[in-house]
This record gives sequence, C-alpha cells and structure tokens, in this order.
Amino acid sequence: MLSQKKQKNKAAKKPAYPLTNMKVQIINRSKHALPSYATPLSAGMDLRANLEEPITLQPLQRCLVPTGLFIALPEGYEAQVRPRSGLAIKKGVTVLNSPGTVDADYRGEVCVVLVNLSSEPFVIEDGERVAQMIVAKHERVDWEPVEVLSDTERGAGGFGHTGV
Repeated sequence: MLSQKKQKNKAAKKPAYPLTNMKVQIINRSKHALPSYATPLSAGMDLRANLEEPITLQPLQRCLVPTGLFIALPEGYEAQVRPRSGLAIKKGVTVLNSPGTVDADYRGEVCVVLVNLSSEPFVIEDGERVAQMIVAKHERVDWEPVEVLSDTERGAGGFGHTGV
C-alpha cells in the first residue's frame, strides 16, 4: 500500500485538465536532443547552446547563442524564448529581449540573446541549457480608432500607482 505522501505526489503529477500536444515541424541541426519538458506540468522546454567552442560572456556583455533548431509554428502561435530562473539567480545571466518572440512565419535558426548582468565572466559551454521556450497561442488585432476610452476604476494609473 502506498503511503499518503506517495499517493499525494502521484496525484500531483496528473494534470487537472487534459493537456493536448500540438505537432510542430522542427529541423535539429544541433548535436543535442530535441527540446523536451522536464516535468509533466512544465510550460517551457529548455533550449541548449549549440557551439563549436565555448563562449565567454564578460560582465555586461551580450551575445547571440545558436541552438541549431529551426521550427515551423502553426498560424496563430508564437514561441517565446525566456530566461532560465536558475541561470539568472545563480549566475546573473538572462535573456536580454525577454521574452524573445519566434513568429510563425520565421524559418531561420532559433537563437538566444543572452546578457551577463553579473560582475564575473560566464562561460557558455556546448549543450548548456541557456533559455526556455514556450509555445503560445496569440490573437491578432483589428484596431478600432475612437476619441475616448471607457472609464475604469484604475484609469491611467500605472508604474507603481498601487505602491511598491
């Protein structure tokens, strides 16, 4: 018989709602496995550096890190390239244009714009997990020009108007 803790952990791994998988075409010219989800409920998949030799990223320096991946997203979807929290907190390295957007009509290599915000050099090794990618649905907008917007309780308050 499973202990209550094990039963609870087992139940936590099963999604509360049915998750569906979408087929996305991908070309992998890297030396690494395809991006995958680390846990059953992960939203993002890790992107790995695809390098011939390590890159040393000096403090406040930025660089473009190739992944060797090329994707064809369905219309109405984008891929968002986001920082890895562990890399950010432990090393001060983050994605500069976060989130970076990969549009559905882009067919070039997925690359990651990294910046070193720490005071120490950071070495990016081949195969290192440098970012995470989330595929998300998005809407398109048809602008409706008006002279006045509807009133709300918040109004024009922003940028810290509710406190720090």
